[in-house]
Amino acid sequence: MARSKLIKGKKLPAKKLQQVLLRSISDQPKKRLNAKQLIKKLKIANSRVSVDEALSALYRDGKIRHVKDGKYRALQGGGSGSSDPVEAYEGYVDLTRSGAAFIICEKLDQDVYVPAKRTMQAMNGDKVVVTLGKRYGKRLEGTVTNILEHTTSRFVGRFQWSRNFSFVVPDSDAIPFDIFVHPDDQGGAKEGDMVMVEVTSWPDNHRKSPGGRVMRIFNPEDSHEIKMESILSDHGFSMDFPAHVIKQAQDLPKKITAQEISRRRDMRTVPTFTIDPKTAKDFDDAISCRTLPDGLIEVGVHIADVTHFVKPDSEIDKEAYKRSTSVYLVDRTAPMLPEVLSNELCSLRPDEDSLCFSAIFQFDGKGKVKDRWFGKTIIHSDRRFAYEEAQEVLNAGKGDYIEELKTVAKIARKLRADRMKKGGITFETPEFQFELDAENKPVAIHLKERQETNMLIEDLMLLANQEVAIFIAKKAKPSIPFVYRIHDLPDQTKLAEYSLFLKELGFKFDHQSPDQIRASFAKLNAAAKKDENIAFAERSAVRTMAKAVYSTENIGHFGLGFDDYTHFTSPIRRYSDVLVHRILELNLMGDFRANKADLDAKCVHISNQEKKAADAERASIKFKQIEFISQFIGETFEGYISGFIDSGIFVALRESGVEGMVGFDKLDEVYDIPENRLKAVARKSGKIYRIGDRIQVKVVEARLERAEVDFDLVTTDLPA
Repeated sequence: MARSKLIKGKKLPAKKLQQVLLRSISDQPKKRLNAKQLIKKLKIANSRVSVDEALSALYRDGKIRHVKDGKYRALQGGGSGSSDPVEAYEGYVDLTRSGAAFIICEKLDQDVYVPAKRTMQAMNGDKVVVTLGKRYGKRLEGTVTNILEHTTSRFVGRFQWSRNFSFVVPDSDAIPFDIFVHPDDQGGAKEGDMVMVEVTSWPDNHRKSPGGRVMRIFNPEDSHEIKMESILSDHGFSMDFPAHVIKQAQDLPKKITAQEISRRRDMRTVPTFTIDPKTAKDFDDAISCRTLPDGLIEVGVHIADVTHFVKPDSEIDKEAYKRSTSVYLVDRTAPMLPEVLSNELCSLRPDEDSLCFSAIFQFDGKGKVKDRWFGKTIIHSDRRFAYEEAQEVLNAGKGDYIEELKTVAKIARKLRADRMKKGGITFETPEFQFELDAENKPVAIHLKERQETNMLIEDLMLLANQEVAIFIAKKAKPSIPFVYRIHDLPDQTKLAEYSLFLKELGFKFDHQSPDQIRASFAKLNAAAKKDENIAFAERSAVRTMAKAVYSTENIGHFGLGFDDYTHFTSPIRRYSDVLVHRILELNLMGDFRANKADLDAKCVHISNQEKKAADAERASIKFKQIEFISQFIGETFEGYISGFIDSGIFVALRESGVEGMVGFDKLDEVYDIPENRLKAVARKSGKIYRIGDRIQVKVVEARLERAEVDFDLVTTDLPA
């Protein structure tokens, strides 16, 4: 009562108003209240608009629930007087096949499990507020109480008519709603058409459908185009840019002025070249090499100067941050930047002057870095190599820039050897390349071969990334807020299980300390080169590993064995590198400290976008692999056991990487799977199947719509 007298008749400031409203709603947990009712109850002088705004803010922060028609109520689990105060956290949705979700929260040391019925129909990658409920042992469980940001607003689906309205049923089972389409927004779509629809209005109640408009009608015969666009849109990416972003990009000045050149270190007379995949269109790094008068070797790592063109808070910058990464599907790239930037202004094309941000190193005859320099440059690329072309020159010992190639190759080998000696870990993960016909049907799948030129470029990029991170980390105290690329220690429980699995294969894996873990991985890598079973088992090591992410907290990069590491070398396709360029440039002129909280939020966003892009890329590869194997129903292939679930054994085909399942119901015994899921053991005979075992299977069925392949086991008795 005393509290009511203190505020009666007063117009409360925004923060105080929120506190009073939250207390009032929490004190009446079963009531549904709107702004008008709360003003009347509290007898305050605030307008209905200001109270509505305060209620919306409380809802966005996950502190109250929105019921309907502007009415709100307390969250489940107690009000202001409850002995167990509500714990609410922001996080990102990682959806499971069952419809349940894990919410990844930066401020919690574990993910929060949310049953399917309590997800508020949030989609994979959505930014949400999750309210913690009961704890089940060590597991956190909660409820999604607010969706702050949808991962995507575009969906591919089938257009359907009802009596008085139409709607689109999304193609993906992971989308838990249909999209209502007003007659004015149907775009000429007819019953049964496959379309792309853009959501124009999200409902304030998750039980209602969002509204949208048809943007594109697909050719029903073009299943490839439909699927690729569906994969992109489901993960929140698009090939298209908003018109205002395209216009701003096209209006950028294309001529390099004399004034701009005068601000930069001129490297145009130094032998310079790019080495990229054959199909590359955006060349964001170049290498220069020359011997200096004092005998030192100068190697320049020149990176496209994206930040010269993309200014903070410009429309291009906002769109680039929103995407945060380019996405590489089997047949297309959804770029982070508009084409005029990625393929023209920022691309280091041959026989053209280009603006760069460079890391220039001086090496002695033993390949040791004696000096380094960072800054803005202008270069002139003399030659564009594909990896294969540069390798041919090295192999032949003659050809364009042979001396420069030999020199940088020697330096790169030394850098690689030093990195491995200091504990760097290398996983030989197979990459597959698709050969598509004129109709985008896969006619062949090839295993990509890593050549020395691939590793040469990789080693020099690693050096530049590491040295930039060292420069910032050591520059000043207190430390300068920065975007580090970090990789935590492996999970000890998973490592223990993995070491037991390797022991059964005859390999001892010591995991008592970080140094022993690194040494064991080095030995495992060497053993994998001689033993195919261990080679396949080595790939399972990734399951023990933490994911590399972006963070302002510099804990180092375990996998690379670096204390300091960042991403500096690919600003055309990674927004992390754009941020790094901006912070580095300002710190070359003095001490600059970005707002750490703002940088933290950006690190979380770009890490999340990176994960979604990787998921999209994997989905496109899997789709084309299944489309490829569907041509071989009834045929037999050799493969390796790649994993286990309760219902069967996953098998990856050796030549194509196609993964399918042999169901346990097709075998003659009942099998149990240990918690680590690294083997399956028959209850009666004790027969064991392990990850990495070679087996022969027959293709029984390939279901494109569900991305599933069924195999029958043919034999496990394969010749050595």
